[in-house]
Amino acid sequence: MTFHDLGLSPHLLRAIDELGYTTPTPIQQAAIPAILAKRDVLGGAQTGTGKTAGFALPMLHNLLTNHGRGQRQVRALILTPTRELAAQVGAHVDSYAKHLPLRVLTVYGGVIIKPDIEALKKGIDVLIATPGRLLDLLTQQALTLQKLEVLVLDEADRMLDMGFIRDIRRIMNTLPSERQTLLFSATFNDEIKTLAGELLINPELIEVDPANTTAEKVRQRIIQVDRERKRELLSALIQREQWQQALIFARTRHIADRLARQLAQDGLDTQAIHGEKSQGVRNQALEQFRKGELRVLVATDVAARGLDIDQLEHVVNFELPQSPEDYIHRVGRTGRAGRGGQAVSLVCREEAAQLKALETFIGESLPTEVVEGFAPSGRPTRQTLPGSKPVQNPPKKKKAAAPAGGKPAQNPPKKKKAEGQEVGMLPVRRQPRALLQDDDDE
Repeated sequence: MTFHDLGLSPHLLRAIDELGYTTPTPIQQAAIPAILAKRDVLGGAQTGTGKTAGFALPMLHNLLTNHGRGQRQVRALILTPTRELAAQVGAHVDSYAKHLPLRVLTVYGGVIIKPDIEALKKGIDVLIATPGRLLDLLTQQALTLQKLEVLVLDEADRMLDMGFIRDIRRIMNTLPSERQTLLFSATFNDEIKTLAGELLINPELIEVDPANTTAEKVRQRIIQVDRERKRELLSALIQREQWQQALIFARTRHIADRLARQLAQDGLDTQAIHGEKSQGVRNQALEQFRKGELRVLVATDVAARGLDIDQLEHVVNFELPQSPEDYIHRVGRTGRAGRGGQAVSLVCREEAAQLKALETFIGESLPTEVVEGFAPSGRPTRQTLPGSKPVQNPPKKKKAAAPAGGKPAQNPPKKKKAEGQEVGMLPVRRQPRALLQDDDDE
């Protein structure tokens, strides 16, 4: 099958021919006919498999059948959770629509809003937006969604989680009941499917890969190491194994900045991006990384959904994410479009519960290894691979002897476990977005 067999407009086919697209991916083969038929769709596929083209191409085709828009009107809306993803989706939609008489606009926070307001005055066929910027524009009456024809939630699991759901409901209240709704993501859980049931009417469920899985060609490595030696090990891996480029995920802005400084001191060309960086700085760092001018990029999860870099071979979890779903999206930054790659996770003893929860989520046990010279002290996270260096447990400390004639020495009271949490470990329950990451900047 080719794209020419799917019934798309000749103008769309011309654009995708120029982009070098030939054979549609499985998600595109399944989604495009359903969307052309104006069905609601709940679509799931691994990252890097062409979901954007899967919903954008048929959406643009359908918009051509009734080319008309009024002032400040929006005909199709694509919502994304992060600025980076909005910019990426916008660039793809622009390239698909280059030969069409349709107006496409991408809006997100962190930049001046006045140009967005001016661009919306004449009406827009396709608007790509983050929820925060869209609500700002709605509040200023810069646009109307009353005649919206198509709504797309990209990375729908994050768009519908407890951090975004309030904004989504506010936006939904401005939409007409008669519309086509499309939800796409790499991960879906039962909670998300229940919420999706409120938004879609008799949807077609399309899952071309097993739910919540990573690409087969991505080699996943779990390396055991003490928490305080993670940075040292990371620097050694990059240099010993001669990684050309690496995308490193850190949990917070503070850790990302500190790690970037330390890696730069080790002689590695490194920059960090996160929510406190200006959009200009973020865009510049991403562009340098895409061009191969930057060897290491450290990011919070602001980059996990929306960073599309050809032939990126190494992704590193400096810390395991608190949400197993975010692991799927982090790993999905490598192995794009069927290519290979490595996803390396540096796991300390305190993250044992998170590792177990992650493996339960993806339905497989990940191989564990120890790097020579960096074997963790104390009890290992779990048994290492055969042939790897065994991890020695330290000798147990003897209890303090009771003073002569006095009362036996009392051990300090044990800390109570927080609900859903092991003492000394991060919670593994799914948390609201505000607790999962510190990049509430959209």
